[in-house]
Amino acid sequence: MTTHVTIIGAGLGGLTLARVLHVHGIPATVYEAEPSPTARSQGGMLDIHDYNGQLALKAADLMEEFRGLILEGRQAMRVLDSDGTVLFDKADDGTGGRPEVQRGELRQILLDSLPAGTVRWGHKVSDTRALGDGRHEVTFADGSTVVTSLLVGADGAWSRVRPLLSSATPEYTGHSVVETYLFEADTRHPAAAKTVGGGALMVPAQGKEIFAHRETGDTLHTYVGLARPLDWFAAIDFTDAAAARALIAQEFGDWAPELTSLITDGDTAPVLRHHYALPNGHRWDRVPGVTLVGDAAHLTAPNGEGANLAMLDGAELGDSLAAHPDDIEAALTEYEQVMFPRTAETAAEGAELLEALLSENAPQRLVDMFTGHDQTR
Repeated sequence: MTTHVTIIGAGLGGLTLARVLHVHGIPATVYEAEPSPTARSQGGMLDIHDYNGQLALKAADLMEEFRGLILEGRQAMRVLDSDGTVLFDKADDGTGGRPEVQRGELRQILLDSLPAGTVRWGHKVSDTRALGDGRHEVTFADGSTVVTSLLVGADGAWSRVRPLLSSATPEYTGHSVVETYLFEADTRHPAAAKTVGGGALMVPAQGKEIFAHRETGDTLHTYVGLARPLDWFAAIDFTDAAAARALIAQEFGDWAPELTSLITDGDTAPVLRHHYALPNGHRWDRVPGVTLVGDAAHLTAPNGEGANLAMLDGAELGDSLAAHPDDIEAALTEYEQVMFPRTAETAAEGAELLEALLSENAPQRLVDMFTGHDQTR
C-alpha cells in the first residue's frame, strides 16, 4: 500500500493506528491541535485489558515497553457504603488481566515508537470537505490545507471529521464528574489514603458517587460523580476552588468524613468534566476514503473501555489496511463491520453500568457485578 494515511488526532487511537501502519511500512501523518506533547495533562490511570487494549499493543509491537509502565498493586479494588462500611475488598494478586498504567506514559511510548515528524503539532482542524473519488481536503486554523485519499478521524468527542460520515452529535448523559488530587496522601491525608487502599475505591449511591485511585507514589486521584443538569453545574464558580469544593461536598453531607475528605482536602483546583455520548449503536454508511476510530466513532459515558477500544480500533484498522494494500475500500469495510457491533455492545453495557451505579441500591449492585452474581435481576 502506497497511499499516505492522514490521521487527525494524536490520542491513543490515532497514535496506535500510526504505529501499526509504521510496523507494516505504510506511511502516515498525524495532525494534532495541541502545540506539543506536553501542552496539557494527559489524565490519570488506565487499566489496559488483555482482551482489547493489550491486543492493540501486541499489534503495535510495544508489549515490552508497556510492561515497563505497569504500576504493581493497582488492580486492588474496594467498594464502600457511604458510611464507610467495606462491602467488597479484593487485593491485587497479580493475576488480573487489567494492569494499570499512567495514560501520559502510555501515550509517550507510542510517540517514541514513531519516526520523527510523524506527528505535526499545532494543527487544529477548522473544516473538512469531500472532493470526490474518495479524496478529502482538511483545512487547519492557520489557513493551511492538506488533501488526502485516506482520512481517519481520531479526533475525539467533537470530531471535525465525523460530519463527513454522520450527522450524529454527542448529547449530555446527565452525569458529570469533578476531579481533584491529593498529594503525599500517606503522610498529609492518612485517613483518605487508608480508605482508598492500594488501588481503586468505589462508593456509589443513588445519583452520585465518589471514586478514587492511587496513582504513582502516594497520589490519590478523586472522581466525584453527580447526576445533575448542566445548569446546576453552571451555577458553581469553579474559579473559586475552595467554594466549589465546599458546594460539591455539600451533596455528600451525611457521608463518612474519610470519604468527603477526598473532596474537601483536594490539593488541586476541582476540574469539571461533563460526560457526553453518541447514540448507542452509532454507525454510518460507507463513504469512500474516510473512517473514524475511538470516541470520534463511538463516544460513550465512561465505562472503563474507551481508551482500550480506541487503541483496538487503531490496531485493527492498521492491520486491515496492511491486509488489503490495493483496496482501501475493502480495508475500511472490513474494519467497520467488526467495529460497529463490538462498540454497540460495549455502549449498551456501559449504559447499564451507569444506571446501576446511580441506582437506589447501587453499592450492592456493584458488589454483585464484581462477585459475578447480579441478584437484582
